Amino acid sequence: MTFDEFQEVPHINMVWDSIPAQLAKENKKFIFGALKKGARVSEFEIAIQWLLDAGLIYQIYRITTPSVPLKFYEEMSVFKLFVLDIGLMGAMADAPAESVIVADTLFKEYKGAFTELFVLTQLITEDLPIYYFSSNDSRVEIDLIVQKGATVVPIEVKAEENVHAKSLRTFIGKHPELKGLRLSMMPYQDQEWMENRPLYAVGNWV
Repeated sequence: MTFDEFQEVPHINMVWDSIPAQLAKENKKFIFGALKKGARVSEFEIAIQWLLDAGLIYQIYRITTPSVPLKFYEEMSVFKLFVLDIGLMGAMADAPAESVIVADTLFKEYKGAFTELFVLTQLITEDLPIYYFSSNDSRVEIDLIVQKGATVVPIEVKAEENVHAKSLRTFIGKHPELKGLRLSMMPYQDQEWMENRPLYAVGNWV
């Protein structure tokens, strides 16, 4: 590290340590105020960039409009942060491996975050533009939105077989030109407005 980077170590640690807890929230947007009271974006910009440059995190920006090219509609000030892999996140969260693998209602919030990270790591290797969407009132949130060629695909990620796609259905209702993708433990099913694929088959979809 350079001396300037050494001075950033406390901020780097604060950002890094906060990621699992931030992803466990229903609204996974990264909140600087969760790092410390009165935290300002400018205090932590270098820390986030350092983690990105080190290849330790992914930064997924929110978009305002699901139209090609998605890059035109990204909000640079609103984003989610993920660590680079599931095993590392499990270690950071002190999550027993068996709780990740089997159904566990006590592990519900974290299980969703782990599943979303799994899907992200599968998609990111394909070099696709990846974003997410949430309405300003947080009532509608789409876990991931991918640009696949000239097609925009809103993706909802579910960790279990018991699935509800309220946000995805609402989103498609407002954007009927799109077709949603739900990744879950349910078997393959193609509906008019949405396609369900098993989580293990996300690679085949790409």
